[in-house]
Amino acid sequence: MKKLLFAFVALLCLGSYSFSMQAQDSDREAKRKALEEKLEKLQSGDVEAPNFTLKDLDGKDVSLSDFRGKWVILDFWGSWCPWCIKGFPELKEAYEKYAGELVIIGVDCRESQDEWRAGVEKYQLPWVNVYNPADSNLTEEYAVPGYPTKAIINPEGIIKNITVGHDPAFYEALSELLGK
Repeated sequence: MKKLLFAFVALLCLGSYSFSMQAQDSDREAKRKALEEKLEKLQSGDVEAPNFTLKDLDGKDVSLSDFRGKWVILDFWGSWCPWCIKGFPELKEAYEKYAGELVIIGVDCRESQDEWRAGVEKYQLPWVNVYNPADSNLTEEYAVPGYPTKAIINPEGIIKNITVGHDPAFYEALSELLGK
C-alpha cells in the first residue's frame, strides 16, 4: 500500500512539474514573440530611439539626447562575448572613417563594473563607453535579443537600423545611411 501511495504522489508531482514546465515554456515563447515584434517595430526606420542616461568610465552621466544632431551607433556588448570582441576591429575602422560625423556609444551588458572597465582597457575602445547596470531596462527598450546588437540612430534621433550579431551587412547599412 505504501508503494502504491508513493507512486500516486510521485505521479501527482510529476504531473504538476510537467504542467509547470509547459507554463514556463509558454511564458518564454510569449516573451520571445513580444521581443521579436518589438524589434521588428524598432527596425521600421521611423521609431524615435529611447533616451537613456548611464554612467561613463569617469562616473559622469551620458545621455543619448546629448548627441542629437549627430549620427550615433549604440553597440550593446560585453567582454564575455566572443562575437562582440571579434567585431571591434571593424567598429574601430568605422569610428576612424566617420570621425566627426558619428558617435559610437558602447553599452556594456551583463557584467560587473570591474569586468566592463577591464574590457574597455583590454580592447582599447576609443569611443564613449557606458555601464548598463543589471537593474536597467535598456536592453528591453531596444529589444536586444543577442550580442552584439548595434543600432544606428540618425541626427534627428530616429533608429534607422538594428543589426544583431557580427554581420558585415551592418557596415553596408552604415555606409549607405551616411552616404559614403
